[in-house]
Amino acid sequence: MNEQFFHLPEEKQQAIINASLEVFATHEYKRASTDDIAAKAGISKGLLFYYFHNKKSLYLYIYDYTKQIVTAQVVDAHFKEITDFFELLAYSAQKKAAIMSRNPYLMDFVMRCFYPEKEEVSDELNSTNQDYIDNSIFLYFKNVDFSRFRQDADPQQILRMLLWMADGYISEKRRQGKPVVLDEIRHDFKEWIDMFRQVFLRVEEL
Repeated sequence: MNEQFFHLPEEKQQAIINASLEVFATHEYKRASTDDIAAKAGISKGLLFYYFHNKKSLYLYIYDYTKQIVTAQVVDAHFKEITDFFELLAYSAQKKAAIMSRNPYLMDFVMRCFYPEKEEVSDELNSTNQDYIDNSIFLYFKNVDFSRFRQDADPQQILRMLLWMADGYISEKRRQGKPVVLDEIRHDFKEWIDMFRQVFLRVEEL
């Protein structure tokens, strides 16, 4: 990626980002056209590749950008005040759902990133996604009071289990050719959280 991209006016940067997000969200990676991205952004394809050396570089930048945007909006002042593990999960899910409902392209792009097909970007995405899952307990749960858990409970494993359940839920929808509905996911995720709360918290904390 060329650092000159960051010297562009904010409006021009955002035009390229928005165009890329739309095209990558509506097409699998190998069918996403950089000609379409350039046209929607109002620049030439040559200029697009001046800023981003190839389609893969552009795609991975948009992936990192969406992670930063979502994190910045989820990890707000109230997020940092929450000390209950399950309340924090519910709050994060609510904030993410609100962000994605305002930007359908963002939701579709995120879905493609977390469930990449066997294509050029798959290895990078799978590796990055796994690192994110493995490190999230240390990055986002620093203020949680883990003393509320039963002694034999492992919060990191609980988080993985919830993510696996969400992963299975979405994979099943994709296999059935059904749309992923945010309100349905949020409702079911809340039920899972409530169930795990009953199982893993100490009795006096319920």
